[in-house]
Amino acid sequence: MPTARPETRYAKSEGVNIAYQVFGSGELDVVLVPGFATHLELPWEYGPSTRLLEGLASFARVINFDRRGSELSDPVADAPTLEQRMDDVRCVLDAAGSERAALVGLSEGVPMSILFAATYPQRARALVCSGGMARSTYAKDYPWGTDAQALVESGQELILPHWGDGSLVEVSAPSQASNPEARAFYGRLERSTASPGMLSALSQMFLDLDVREVVPSVHTPTLILHRTRDRLVNVRHGRWLAEHMPNARMVEFEGDDHTFWYQGAEAWLGEVQEFLTGARAVSDADRVLATVLFTDIVGSTRRAAELGDQKWRELLERHQRTAREALERFNGREVKSTGDGFLATFDGPARAIRCASAILQSSDASGIAVRAGLHTGECEVMGEDIGGIAVHIAARVSAHAEPRELLVSRTVKDLVAGSGIQFTDRGTHALKGLPDSWQLYAVDA
Repeated sequence: MPTARPETRYAKSEGVNIAYQVFGSGELDVVLVPGFATHLELPWEYGPSTRLLEGLASFARVINFDRRGSELSDPVADAPTLEQRMDDVRCVLDAAGSERAALVGLSEGVPMSILFAATYPQRARALVCSGGMARSTYAKDYPWGTDAQALVESGQELILPHWGDGSLVEVSAPSQASNPEARAFYGRLERSTASPGMLSALSQMFLDLDVREVVPSVHTPTLILHRTRDRLVNVRHGRWLAEHMPNARMVEFEGDDHTFWYQGAEAWLGEVQEFLTGARAVSDADRVLATVLFTDIVGSTRRAAELGDQKWRELLERHQRTAREALERFNGREVKSTGDGFLATFDGPARAIRCASAILQSSDASGIAVRAGLHTGECEVMGEDIGGIAVHIAARVSAHAEPRELLVSRTVKDLVAGSGIQFTDRGTHALKGLPDSWQLYAVDA
């Protein structure tokens, strides 16, 4: 069952109100230690982040808080020191009635989590370092850190002028950079996290972070999680932690996102759950017969370059609006947006064909070329997501479609016999990664 949005409470730390929430009912306490852009309330309004929080709550009692000076906690004149942030964690744990918790440090929250685990081992039963680092900037003996001056200049030129418009998604979650919904969420997150002035203060403190001398003193069992091509924090930061922490092991994930809301969220949750509890949950998968639709814009990268960022974003938003209107009209269920396309399911193949045709027609009128593919088969339904061989087949069918073409498998064609829908035989094809040859048909306009 989905987790209800928890009540926001306040703990007093040195006279400063620290906002926190408690949700889930597991025997294990987990405290999320935030980085720069986090917020107690906003993640409950956005599917990917909500699913991550609900996943944690399925096996733990989760304590989440806003750092002082940010989000719902009291504003402060100066960026909090690591010592002050440790005091805040202790006060939040006390207020939540937690004597001992597993710390899950996120990004820039990792150095403080390391310091806390070394200073208060009696209160840290385990440590998870996700996308984090021991030192923020370059040093001769730490060459993969970014030069401090380069960080200052990039912040002044690329981050501060655009703070609040969602541009952070381009480095934090590049897989979603062309997804207007994700960009809009990041915009709300940025605006709610900190003012430009506080962001500058937090950034300046970030430049001074270096807890390398403390790392060997952390004897708490530790899990290091990092993406191999993380755009924001080089994976060698995580590898250094794993090499120098006495009781740590590392798991690397494919992809270049920094956040774990999108790529591989289930794998991230599985590793955390298995590390903290000794076992990971088996997905409770329901199997249903569904018609699976994939769409994507042909030549989207070239088109974006021709139009420029602003015009391309506006065009993409119009396309996504009309596509969602078609899905609603034909009772389709949007599973996810892939940035320039959609994955959706239908309980009838004829409705799926008519919906896909409507999407292609509206897109053509907007001056973009969309292709689509359909297949009907048994799918695994796991929460809001779907999986199974039918999904892979639909994706491969779509990949064979020409611009402005709707291709379907023979299964779909046979199931709509008598509907009046006309098809043109496109011959047999080998679908990548799938056995046998597949007969494909184009839906006539």
